[in-house]
Amino acid sequence: MASMRMEVGLSVLHLFGKPTPQLDKDAAIAAVRAAEADDCQVVTAAILGHKADLAFMALSADWRTLRTLQSALQAAGIDIVDSYVSITEVSEYAKGIPEHMQEARLHPQLPPEGMDGFCFYPMSKKREAHANWYATPFEERRDMMMDHGKSGRVFSGRLVQLITASTGLDEFEWGVTLFAVGPEVIKDVVYTLRFDKGSALYGDFGTFYVGYVEAIENIL
Repeated sequence: MASMRMEVGLSVLHLFGKPTPQLDKDAAIAAVRAAEADDCQVVTAAILGHKADLAFMALSADWRTLRTLQSALQAAGIDIVDSYVSITEVSEYAKGIPEHMQEARLHPQLPPEGMDGFCFYPMSKKREAHANWYATPFEERRDMMMDHGKSGRVFSGRLVQLITASTGLDEFEWGVTLFAVGPEVIKDVVYTLRFDKGSALYGDFGTFYVGYVEAIENIL
C-alpha cells in the first residue's frame, strides 16, 4: 500500500458536522480516541449558528489516519456538512525565522492552554486586474506580510493563529484557525487585520465557523 505520509509537517483536516437521529455517541468518542492512538491530534469544538453543531480539527502526518477518522465519524451518525483539507507549512515570507518557531508551525501542539475560543475560515489572495497578488513583486508582498504579522502580534497572549496551506488541496489557498481567550478577541483580530493592505486589497475570505473548544463527550 502506497504511503500517504507527509515528508515535512502535518496534514490538517477540518470536519464540520451535525448529529443525525442515528448518532452513536460511544462510537463517535471511540473514533476520536482511535485517531489519537494513531498519533493524530484531534481538537473538538462546539459550533454556534446553523452551519454546523460540532467541529473536528485533526492533524496527522498520514492521510490514511485522517480518512479513517472521517469514515468512523460518519459511521457513528455524524453528518459532515463541510470540510477543509490543508497542510502545515513555513511560508516563503518566514524562511528566516528561528528553528523553534518553524517547528511550532510545522508541528503545532493544540489546543493552546486557556484559549477556548475557536474560529476557522479559509482565504485566498485575489488575482483581479487592480489587485493581483501573484503579479506583485516578492519584496512588496513580503513587506505587506510583515505588516500583517506586526498587527497580529498586538494580540499576543490572547490569541494563537495557525495558518495552513491548501493550494491544490481545497477551494481556497489557506485555512486560518484561531484559538482565543474569548469571542471578542476573535472579532477584534479579524477586524484589525482587515485594515492591512495585504487583506484590504488582496484578501478573499470564505465561510467563518466559530465556537469553543470542548471535550467530545460534553459536545455530544
